[in-house]
Amino acid sequence: MNKYTGFFNFYRDNENGELLLEISEFEREFLFINSLSQGMGSNDIGFDRGRINRERIVYFKQIADKVLLIQPNYEYRAITNNTAEKKAIKESFARSVLWGFQVVAKSDNKVLVDLTPFLLSDDQQLAQSLKSMNQGNYSVDANRSAVNMDRTKNFPQNSEFDALLTLTGNDPGNYVRSVTPTAELITINQHFSFVQLPDNNYKKRLFDPRCGFYGISYMDYATPIDQPLLKQFIVRHRLEKLYPEKDISPAKAPIVYYVDNGTPEPVRSALIEGASWWNQAFEAIGFENAFQVKVLPDDADPMDVRYNVIQWVHRSTRGWSYGNSVIDPRTGEIIKGHVSLGSLRVRQDFLIATGLLAPYKDGTTIPPEMEKMALARLRQLSAHEVGHTLGLMHNFAASYNNRASVMDYPHPLIKINSDSTFDLSDAYDTEIGVWDKIAIAYGYTDFNDSNKEQNGLKDIINDYVKDGLKYISDADARPPGGAHPYAHLWDNGNNPVAELNHILKVRHLALKNFSENVIRHGQPYSDIESVLVPVYLMHRYATEAAGKLIAGLEYSYAVRGDNQIITEFIDPVLQRSALHSILKTISAQNLQLNNNLLNLLPPHPPGFDRTRESFPSETGVTFDPYAAAKSAIQISLDVLMNSERLARVYQYHSRNAQNPSLNELLQIIFSHLFELDQQDGYQRDLQQLVQSVYINYLLTLHSDINTTSYVKSEIYNQFLFLKDWLEGNTGNESWEKHYAALNFTIQQYLKNPEAFQKQTPVAVPPGSPIGTDSFLNADCGLN
Repeated sequence: MNKYTGFFNFYRDNENGELLLEISEFEREFLFINSLSQGMGSNDIGFDRGRINRERIVYFKQIADKVLLIQPNYEYRAITNNTAEKKAIKESFARSVLWGFQVVAKSDNKVLVDLTPFLLSDDQQLAQSLKSMNQGNYSVDANRSAVNMDRTKNFPQNSEFDALLTLTGNDPGNYVRSVTPTAELITINQHFSFVQLPDNNYKKRLFDPRCGFYGISYMDYATPIDQPLLKQFIVRHRLEKLYPEKDISPAKAPIVYYVDNGTPEPVRSALIEGASWWNQAFEAIGFENAFQVKVLPDDADPMDVRYNVIQWVHRSTRGWSYGNSVIDPRTGEIIKGHVSLGSLRVRQDFLIATGLLAPYKDGTTIPPEMEKMALARLRQLSAHEVGHTLGLMHNFAASYNNRASVMDYPHPLIKINSDSTFDLSDAYDTEIGVWDKIAIAYGYTDFNDSNKEQNGLKDIINDYVKDGLKYISDADARPPGGAHPYAHLWDNGNNPVAELNHILKVRHLALKNFSENVIRHGQPYSDIESVLVPVYLMHRYATEAAGKLIAGLEYSYAVRGDNQIITEFIDPVLQRSALHSILKTISAQNLQLNNNLLNLLPPHPPGFDRTRESFPSETGVTFDPYAAAKSAIQISLDVLMNSERLARVYQYHSRNAQNPSLNELLQIIFSHLFELDQQDGYQRDLQQLVQSVYINYLLTLHSDINTTSYVKSEIYNQFLFLKDWLEGNTGNESWEKHYAALNFTIQQYLKNPEAFQKQTPVAVPPGSPIGTDSFLNADCGLN
């Protein structure tokens, strides 16, 4: 057997492939991390190369000839010198036994256990995840799995184990089929790390809801009764000045990140440059060269916990990038930052630039500003994801303060030149923002004195509040019914209505100039549709942002005495302005595509099939402009007809009559959609399509058990009004038939609402990256 010495000594039995672990210190706590060193390549499934699942504090305990791997419960603690009090807490809450090992040999105070079954177990519950996503019924096949010694290594403070893991199953789903050569056999690599816990010299820093950091929390039952049980601290790297008495000093140990050496140029240089922006923030708080970015050495493993890494990850479709960290659950200290950047992201920005510039006038030449824009986005993305691994949360209100943070999701800033061409030179920012420096100051300033720290942290927050900076994160920005007027994904500026109107102008110009010049010589004409999608739906994020003004509520993460806004209604004039601008997005003029463009959109040829990135079609193989329009209509009506938003409209008017009432909102929508000049042909059909979809939204809301009674009452009265109006209005034969059909639908619903069947919405092409977007994992991306 070959012996590997390190944090945990282990032995490799080359004859039967077993890996034996030597345990000499029982009940010594260490950190156990499970991850994936080789993934599946599917955004939807999420088993990515480099995925860190979770970290857990564990210890080994021997009972007779069995050794248990136990995870203690750090959610509940007693921080005290009273041994009996600590014991009471320990015995009050459950712990978890993660695995049981049989002792295969022992001598003196050491035992050997066979680690192999544990390494080949489904510790990450991959099979269960696949089943929950309807991707098949799988389980680990030990005969097709083995310890991978190429990535199993030992070091003084960490032992790294890697295993080739094969899941066998049946009834594989489409996501599995798309990325696996034999869909019934999924082979990936699972990685386990046993890591020595950090020493006790790390200084925890208090969490504040206004500070912009992620945090850890636990209940301390030794707390005096006049103090809160819940203890909260930020997560951050350990960083201390070498000379704390000096204003500017090197760090005792700088924070170093390593970019995946498999990243190609010019992407590699862009990632290094963007990540390096963070040194600006550390310099601002007196650190000299404390944040560094290098290329990962050829002999280093990105899964090695000793390296903070920026990993270049390939997938079958574009998807989220994310920044995860390995954290000491006891203190919040970040031990390893691990960024995963999807390699297809750069192509999406390139696609957007293609749609805006229609660059292939000679069929091949690529304007340099397209690559410049794409690389600028990668720099910003690198900085953003590294920011997560420094401990920072999203700040989705940073755009209000003129790009105050790379921790926002930026929409490309598209300027219109005097000759109606586009200027993309300032599409993305080129440095970290003022908010980023403030957040880093809160998390990493070396005060070298506990009293100075307490006052210094208060000053940092008070100063940014006085300066009018805003901080609002995921839970308030992501929900479709969100209320905060300035917390948005993919936006620019501090006026959502003005931004929506600007984006509509950009969209109008881009569609006006849209031609075969968006594809190169030799490309199928059907590829034009791929470029058209992000341009036609370019207003989707600005629409969502403007929608939050309607029954919006400005608020902050205020604490008593900090003089921030607690809650404040939005100016009623601005609410009505937002409503009118959103209604422009579903006018027939905005939805219509010109015939010259439609004539350039044939069915897809062999080898170039439709994908989820394509527009839906209700006309078979042909491009369907009506279904494309329905996609845009759904985006806008999802915003306007959100049940939570409508409930707030009703309540806020009751509390302040200056706010729009729900009846007023519904009447304004009616006026825009129905009291219009009746068109013929294509525009007529679009007008009628909008009306039909809107009626279906009303019916769906009224039939939904989650819709409040007072909203249902207003909608019911709207049905009665619409019924009378439709009966009393006429037009040419087409309009009369259309009105009769709408009236019949409403009457049938009123007679028998239980029989109502909601129309299936069309599948809107994704805007944000494909896959899940759990912000708890700091997932990020762009349209």
